[in-house]
Amino acid sequence: MRSKLIFAREPLGQTLRRRPLDIAIVAFFAVNLFFITYLVDLEQLVIADPHHFAYPIWPPRFAVDAVHWWGDTFDPVLIARPAWWKVTIWLDALLFGPFYAFAIYAFTRGRNWIRVPALLWAPTILTCVAVILGEEAFGEHRTPQLAIVLLANGPWVLFPLLVVLRMLRERPFASA
Repeated sequence: MRSKLIFAREPLGQTLRRRPLDIAIVAFFAVNLFFITYLVDLEQLVIADPHHFAYPIWPPRFAVDAVHWWGDTFDPVLIARPAWWKVTIWLDALLFGPFYAFAIYAFTRGRNWIRVPALLWAPTILTCVAVILGEEAFGEHRTPQLAIVLLANGPWVLFPLLVVLRMLRERPFASA
């Protein structure tokens, strides 16, 4: 009897390995949580002027140098850091970062309560990305390498759309 309980088949919501789209979404959320939000973006809040600064305790020196290289090479608005840009970074740090942590848990465990937060996150992130890409293409701080910047930002268009499609069902993790 005990072995039957141990080897009982888990419900669909509990088996991430059988949901490859969810694995990709969780990976996207993890990259955002552990790399983009609290490493790359945090650098832009901690260092006001990338031309005159002392290295902070966090993020580490290699991350600061990588962010500045990316900005100097491809992404001038990242170096310019206008007020509207910093607002998007604060949104990432204060709202999106915690969302990513909850979303990783919810998608991994198949928790339906993530549906509404995910449906709020997706259009919000798409709006931020649209504003940023508008600047990159046409703004005062436009990039000289638009194709590379568009490719680098592509996941922040693709994944919110995938999340919306994934969350269209009222109970997205219920078995069919």
